[in-house]
Amino acid sequence: MKIAPKSHAASIAGFTLIELMISLVLGLLISAAVMQVYLVNTRTITVQQSASEVQDSSIFAMQSIEEHVRLANLGNPIDYITDTTDHGGIVLTQANLGASNTTDAKFFTIDASTGPSNIDGKPSDQLVIQYKNITPHAMYDCEGEEINPGSSDWVVERYFVRDISKSKTATTKDLALACSAGRVDTDGTVTDSFADNGAIIVPAVDQFKILLGVQAAVDELTYLPPSVYLDIEQPSSGQKPAVTSVKLGMIVRSSTPLITDTDADEFTLLGSEHALIDDDSRKKYYRRSYESTVLLRSARVMSLVATVNDEP
Repeated sequence: MKIAPKSHAASIAGFTLIELMISLVLGLLISAAVMQVYLVNTRTITVQQSASEVQDSSIFAMQSIEEHVRLANLGNPIDYITDTTDHGGIVLTQANLGASNTTDAKFFTIDASTGPSNIDGKPSDQLVIQYKNITPHAMYDCEGEEINPGSSDWVVERYFVRDISKSKTATTKDLALACSAGRVDTDGTVTDSFADNGAIIVPAVDQFKILLGVQAAVDELTYLPPSVYLDIEQPSSGQKPAVTSVKLGMIVRSSTPLITDTDADEFTLLGSEHALIDDDSRKKYYRRSYESTVLLRSARVMSLVATVNDEP
């Protein structure tokens, strides 16, 4: 008996409609899983990169600032720093720069200012220090200018936040921590201005705050904003309490935006709460707060307490 050959149509039959739909669904599920893994990995890499940027720019910059702040009052025979100390290491008034100084108060160490900030209702502070190179070696100021050994001029460094935004209308600004250095002679005449834009130290900063460590008593150290310290009345029988240390605080952000729906917008800095400006148009970045306490080596205050021995 002869078997009829299969028809040509039967020999080339493909997938059925149901098989095609099942294949399509499986392909979409696999593609979705792959995309999910890709997005998770991309977000993780972005966060790690952003955190690395913040850590690199902040830690190294903070160390550099600490090294310079420790120099405050170097070369000054007076180690008791107040707002009236001649060439005092922390510049708070014209008296700290010399008898004939006429510098505007907006270039001194201040906190009640209009310094740019991305924090709601809290402007950035400004720190101004002063020192002299009495070492036998060359030194360099915060802008990289050489300080000759034995120079009679005082070096003045101003740390402040400035706006580097390309768009002047945006609510959230692109801010940077900068330092401007200058020279002041013995009488207080500025021979090299420290009022310019200076050099950028940290390229992405939302806030910069400082507190002055004040020797309030023999065994008591109190940290005050510069404006509060300036408001302390001069005792008739002596001097104001001396400034012996400085607390520094910064809120730093990354340069690479995050691929996420939310980012941190509240921070604790130097014991107070700081919230970013409520701006729906701002980009989302990785942010972190940093704090450091610097003891002024050339402003030590030693208090001796005498005790009476009752034994015969």
